[in-house]
Amino acid sequence: MTLDDLNWRMEEACRSAWPSPLETIADGWVLRRSGGRIRRSNSANPLRGKRGAPERVIDVAEAFYTGHGQAPLFRIPDIAAELEPELERRGYSWEGGTIHLHAGIDALVGCSDDVTVSPTPSERWFEARFRTGGYDDAERGIFRYMTSLIVGDRAFVSCERDGQIAAFAFGVIRSGLLVVEAVETDARFRQQGLGRRTVGGLIDWARRAGAGAGCLQVVADNTPARALYASLGFSRELYRYHYRRKTTAA
Repeated sequence: MTLDDLNWRMEEACRSAWPSPLETIADGWVLRRSGGRIRRSNSANPLRGKRGAPERVIDVAEAFYTGHGQAPLFRIPDIAAELEPELERRGYSWEGGTIHLHAGIDALVGCSDDVTVSPTPSERWFEARFRTGGYDDAERGIFRYMTSLIVGDRAFVSCERDGQIAAFAFGVIRSGLLVVEAVETDARFRQQGLGRRTVGGLIDWARRAGAGAGCLQVVADNTPARALYASLGFSRELYRYHYRRKTTAA
């Protein structure tokens, strides 16, 4: 597999691991809309292959997002950065620099001790997610619906302390690739290795399920998270992405 193939395989797997209920294909880009605050599911994302002229792509996306009452938002990976000059010219701001990490499954460190693994999210799992994320009622509904759209192999994992879920994550396998998502530890229980156990539980699950590799996305300046993932074997950076947001009237 070439590096370009691997990059796009990861791009496609990560997008399908966090589905959006409304997706429109336009000029080689998928315009995604879910509502709420999650940028990945509320932004224009490039597709592999031929894409349209930047001016046309941006015009169509701006019309789509303003029609839904949202500021236009583009997710720009290094592997498809042709919109950058035109977005800069139109005054789009830069935010959310993120890294894609990848590792073969045999290079990853698993951990099944004290980890609960389920193919569906329990109410307690949802409550932990909502509590740590500060979700309002609308965002809770959006996130619940998003998880219901995930198809194929998936697992929701958690660790407990003091009778409540203290750390959690979920994972999805696409084309033999484990995508690690929504990793979080309650602030009251950090520095106890629970995040490492939780992701390790996903790795063990994925290994049993036949995944050949794992990947995840991490904010570039999140030093603690990057250290955690490195300790588990996620040491290879494939590419980066960031967002461009329209902050003035179109």
